[in-house]
Amino acid sequence: MDFQVEALEEALQSLGAVLEQRHTPYGLLVVGGSSLLLLGLIDRPTGDLDVVGLAEDGRYHKIAELPAPLASAAAQVGRALDLADNWLNTGPASLMDFGLPESWERRIEVRRYGALEVHLPSRFDQICFKLYAAVDRGPNDKHYRDLQALEPSSEELRQAARWTIMHDSSAGFRSQLVGCLASMGVEVGNGDI
Repeated sequence: MDFQVEALEEALQSLGAVLEQRHTPYGLLVVGGSSLLLLGLIDRPTGDLDVVGLAEDGRYHKIAELPAPLASAAAQVGRALDLADNWLNTGPASLMDFGLPESWERRIEVRRYGALEVHLPSRFDQICFKLYAAVDRGPNDKHYRDLQALEPSSEELRQAARWTIMHDSSAGFRSQLVGCLASMGVEVGNGDI
């Protein structure tokens, strides 16, 4: 089942209620299509919610897998709402390995669903993530289309490009990055990224 915003909100409300009943609150740092959907930045359906980290005591840290109590609650909600087994997952958690865009923590928007907090990176941070995901996939991919939907300025794309090469500094990636930017009308020289 793909989420429209209403179904995603229902799943999060249900998860927050289960976590509240179990006295196991969580703060989740999320990215991807569902986070864009929650922020109202896209309107395409999405199949899952990508968790890259936990928010605890005002700090964020990467998680490789969902903690057992959270995974159990997500499974219960998934069964009740007929969702995919991986509707809540840590697939892109490697984004945290080399750091998120500078000052991203100050731009977070927090949504509360009972005992669940969902921490949403800002539009600019999402541009960074979507550019990184779109580089090697081309204009027919959902990440590329999401990036277009964010309507980034040339300067935002240049800033995002500088962040992406911190995650992959290979010559091949840089070449694909330049091509991706050019396809979006942004010409860059060697000193730009």
